[in-house]
Amino acid sequence: MKDTVVLALPQFLPDAQRIAAFLDADVREYRAGIFAELFPSARRIVALMSMGIVVRGIAPYIRDKWTDPAVVVVTPDFAFAVPLLGGHHGANELAKELSSLGLVPVISTATEATGLDSAEAIAGRTGCAIVNRDSTRAVNAGILDGTTRLYSVPGPAVVIAGPDVSILVHRGEYAIGIGCRKGVTTEEVTSAIRTALAGAGIVQKDVMLFATTAKKCSETGLIEGVAAIPANLIFLDDDTINAQTAATPSKAKKIGLVGVAEPCALAVSKHRDLVMKKKIFGKVTIAIAR
Repeated sequence: MKDTVVLALPQFLPDAQRIAAFLDADVREYRAGIFAELFPSARRIVALMSMGIVVRGIAPYIRDKWTDPAVVVVTPDFAFAVPLLGGHHGANELAKELSSLGLVPVISTATEATGLDSAEAIAGRTGCAIVNRDSTRAVNAGILDGTTRLYSVPGPAVVIAGPDVSILVHRGEYAIGIGCRKGVTTEEVTSAIRTALAGAGIVQKDVMLFATTAKKCSETGLIEGVAAIPANLIFLDDDTINAQTAATPSKAKKIGLVGVAEPCALAVSKHRDLVMKKKIFGKVTIAIAR
């Protein structure tokens, strides 16, 4: 199945075919239970039917705006394209894309409706991902009232950011938690990373970022080793790390942490799914989440 699906009632299938041809999408005829099939796999859903049907159909499956598909309702008179779910996460752009077919996009998210960018839109346009997703509410509110500022910091650099600052990094599917012994060398770190990625079948371009404890902020070998990959490395405070559940017992409890590699990977991952439990590579410990 393609990642975009056009869903329609039988009487609207000819218009659905038009949309599908334009979007290079699959067409499916609406039936009871079809949203349960589409939600896990589709990235974008265009529904050509009444909004009430769609609302009731998707309601049981909505989980997280960062992982739910973008849903756009096209009105049965083929006049309007209404982003219903995931406005900042692809639905607004999809509705605007459909304007080429003569549909009027009805945008309701406050930033875009007033002609402004959201944090999510900036991330999408620049090919980045937002690390601390909880920040976007405050950042987008600041965009509306003109108090949010945008800064680009070329590396190498250290940025200390508060909870209402959205951090944008290279877009990727995987987050890597990394810990190390004191005095680890750059070469030991780079070797461990490459071995871990190869063993997990992950290419470096699919890695969003690396994360470790703030207690390692002066560990030169770790910082330079990640930079040599090259990749982003962020340092997490104790509360953020301890809010996670480590899958494997850790000696880090001696320094007041539930762990390092596993909880750091989970804390900055998109899906909170640990795909590689911590493994030790000499002086370096690595875990991978998606």
